[in-house]
Amino acid sequence: MTEPAGLDDEARRTVARIVSAAGTSFGGAMRILPAERRHGMFAVYAFCRVVDDIADEPAPEADKRARLDDWRDRVAAVCAGRPRADEPLDRALAWTVGRFGCAEADFQAVLDGMAMDAPPSVRIPDLETLALYCDRVACAVGRLSNPVFGIPPVDSPALAAAVGNALQLTNILRDVAEDAGQNRVYLPADRLAAHGLAAVPDRAADMLDHPAVPAVRAELATLAKARFAEADALFIRLPRGPARPARVMKEVYHALFRRLQACGWGAVHAPPAVPKAVKIGLALRYGFL
Repeated sequence: MTEPAGLDDEARRTVARIVSAAGTSFGGAMRILPAERRHGMFAVYAFCRVVDDIADEPAPEADKRARLDDWRDRVAAVCAGRPRADEPLDRALAWTVGRFGCAEADFQAVLDGMAMDAPPSVRIPDLETLALYCDRVACAVGRLSNPVFGIPPVDSPALAAAVGNALQLTNILRDVAEDAGQNRVYLPADRLAAHGLAAVPDRAADMLDHPAVPAVRAELATLAKARFAEADALFIRLPRGPARPARVMKEVYHALFRRLQACGWGAVHAPPAVPKAVKIGLALRYGFL
């Protein structure tokens, strides 16, 4: 394939290496794109992967926040067309911003989401805060991705909101036990309290067998189901070609959501996965046919 003009080889190889090392389930969706759009998405994903790793690493919170603040300055420089010359990821991002018009506010929103994950323990007090978290860590990624996909600007916010919320809520539903093991609880504390768990314990894993957990998972599942339905309605009317990568991502997560639902919301300790063969089938069906 012809490589996009203006993107240097080191920057291109760097973002491709980050995507490959991550082993993301989104890789197939990104690889169905034409060369320019594929490299733009690799740059967006690489940024998200790098800052997410900062939030997740076992470092002091102050160190993580300092590194995220450094990225705030780097993003501002990238979007002003002044990337750090010695940073290939920054150069790839600057090329992507210049080529597709990704907004600085959405990069900064992703960093705001990573800052919410930086403390040694995470607690979400209410549904409003959960909505803000989902917007920052998922919907903002959609808003960055949509111009690279070629989604019309008028349709981008609604699609990013529907798909982003559906995917992030599904992640939260799947990862309750894993997150609790890292002392992170994304189930809203006010909803847990409404179902009898007066306070989230300091050791989050101690709450996993409380009946409030499946009750709140079921509530979030209702929200996720509605978001999947919103996304389906949008995909019906959107241009099929540009929407294909987002559709593939949505379908893979919708398949995961259905498996979680089939297991029951009380099954927190061994969440199901979508088999690779199913993912390939979904990619073929919605990415190429």
